[in-house]
Amino acid sequence: MSLNRRGFMTGRFREATIRPPWATDKFTDQCTRCGDCLKACPEKILIPGSGGFPEVNFSSGECTFCEACVDVCQEAALVKQPEQKPWLHYAKIGEDCLPRRGVICRSCSECCESAAIQFSWAESGVALPQLDPSLCNGCGACVSACPVNVITISSQGVEHE
Repeated sequence: MSLNRRGFMTGRFREATIRPPWATDKFTDQCTRCGDCLKACPEKILIPGSGGFPEVNFSSGECTFCEACVDVCQEAALVKQPEQKPWLHYAKIGEDCLPRRGVICRSCSECCESAAIQFSWAESGVALPQLDPSLCNGCGACVSACPVNVITISSQGVEHE
């Protein structure tokens, strides 16, 4: 991870920027920051980020991978390739998760359409979340559903095919 002055001063060195789905490797070179993708997103999860480049903010919802952002991108900064995943981001459940503190909660699994989050019983009697990164598509539905905000979406997850 490269740390620049802006990232340090804004505290953004702690989290990776998540670009819209199907962002190309040269996204910041190609994106003109026109805002068309922000307006096209029906979920309203795309926001102007650092330098005006679009970023995903899961605090208000999830990505449905509807491709609206790709359809309006005139600069080819967002390009869907056949059989390409929208991105390589996965959910991470933090250590302060309620079940890990003995409180029953299954909010994340209830909204996970891909069934990537399952619960297995533990000695404490409270089922603990288990994330299967091979099923997680990084949609972010679990992020806004978590009552204690301990779920993040990151590209630091387990790499898999």
